[in-house]
Amino acid sequence: MAVKIRLLRMGKIRQPQYRIVVADSRTKRDGRAIEFVGIYHPKEDPSRIEVKSDRVQYWLGVGAQPSDPVRAILSKTGDWQKFKGLPAPEPLKVAPAKADKNAVYEAEAKAAGAETEETKKAEAPKKKAAAKKSTKSEAKATEAKPAEVKATEVKDEAKTTDTETTTDSAKES
Repeated sequence: MAVKIRLLRMGKIRQPQYRIVVADSRTKRDGRAIEFVGIYHPKEDPSRIEVKSDRVQYWLGVGAQPSDPVRAILSKTGDWQKFKGLPAPEPLKVAPAKADKNAVYEAEAKAAGAETEETKKAEAPKKKAAAKKSTKSEAKATEAKPAEVKATEVKDEAKTTDTETTTDSAKES
């Protein structure tokens, strides 16, 4: 029985994801596999390649033949050179580690000046007390305004009567 190391296609249309499998050469491309030895995601940037090196070395040692795409993948990871006794290639590019979403959110919230849940809870009693004080001072201000308005109205009336009397006296003379 001839054993091959090849790719098993998975994923969606135009979003291929592959498993690197050890399978009988007579089975279908997506058929039954003897063992899964890695994954390959070509659409990610950089491409994601994970290979169980010890299992690949075992299968290559017992005579399994890699397909051409798998041979290229193994060359990039250095497993093919290790099997053949050649010098190792330069290391693969690795995607940077993703930051914790909660930490990023909190940092952005602090930068924007937004309040977090803890600060909202801590400041809630202070805001209630300030609101009570402001309503009391507003009530006092509204009570004072009618008295002020009345006083200004009385002054305006006095001015108008003074001007009327002065105009009347000017007419008489």
